[in-house]
Amino acid sequence: MVRTVIESRSKTVIIGFDEPFCVIGERINPTGRKKLAAELENEDFSTVERDALAQVACGANMLDINAGVVYNSNPNPNETEPPLIKKLTTLVQELVDVPLCIDSSVPAALEAGLEVTLGRPLLNSVTGEEERLEIILPLVKKYNVPVVAISNDDSGISEDPNVRFEVAKKIVERAADFGIPANDIIVDPLVMPIGAMATAGKQVFKLVSRLRSELGVNTTCGASNISFGLPNRHSINSAFLPMAMTAGMTSAIMNPTRIEEMNAIRAANLLLNNDAHGTDWIKNNRPRNVGDEETQNGRRRLRRKK
Repeated sequence: MVRTVIESRSKTVIIGFDEPFCVIGERINPTGRKKLAAELENEDFSTVERDALAQVACGANMLDINAGVVYNSNPNPNETEPPLIKKLTTLVQELVDVPLCIDSSVPAALEAGLEVTLGRPLLNSVTGEEERLEIILPLVKKYNVPVVAISNDDSGISEDPNVRFEVAKKIVERAADFGIPANDIIVDPLVMPIGAMATAGKQVFKLVSRLRSELGVNTTCGASNISFGLPNRHSINSAFLPMAMTAGMTSAIMNPTRIEEMNAIRAANLLLNNDAHGTDWIKNNRPRNVGDEETQNGRRRLRRKK
């Protein structure tokens, strides 16, 4: 059975077909968050601290760390991202003990994050682009870490799921040339917005199933992409995640502070027999104070009798 092992200094997370779904918290990322980006540029890490603690408290198994801030004083990410991602990574792993996912499009920032991360983090990411493969795969081998493989290449993102499968297959095969096993590759098959492509959901479910059965790899996605541009996004995400899990998806980069989505995942874990004895479901859905709950139920019964 395929298992991808990710570690912090004191905790191990296993992503696998017979393991509970892995929630990778997405909040430590300035993309689309102007306030956070401004804070990071001024080296104010108060929001990062709150987001790290809140995501773990809500059930995140890992935290994604992204330092992609566009500095007004220096717009060159090759210079600004490496030192910032070092600061963020060091800060977050002092606050929480979950494993980290080092996330950047800048190779120097990826290595900077790897240099200071304790344990065995996840690297995010490599694509099928030739230049990217030649830079990132040696980094993966050097640090002996698993990597997210995104199913696009030099031709861009294809709307054809068969093309995206072939890109993933190419990455897995190229990784093998570097001595990187398939269990250290987590494929992101790229979830298209359902509002722009009506078949996006069905496409990704079929693609995840193929990646599991034919390549034997774990999978992930940016879960909120499916609902982009639509109202009531969290209900869509909450339906999508259990369906993706049933198709074979084993992790997602998402916002764990959304209770509706987290409960959907916990329910799916229970129904897929990946929550032994329902322990996690009961723990997270039991009334906080059983005595108070019974008292309230008694009062409601008395009111009905009157």
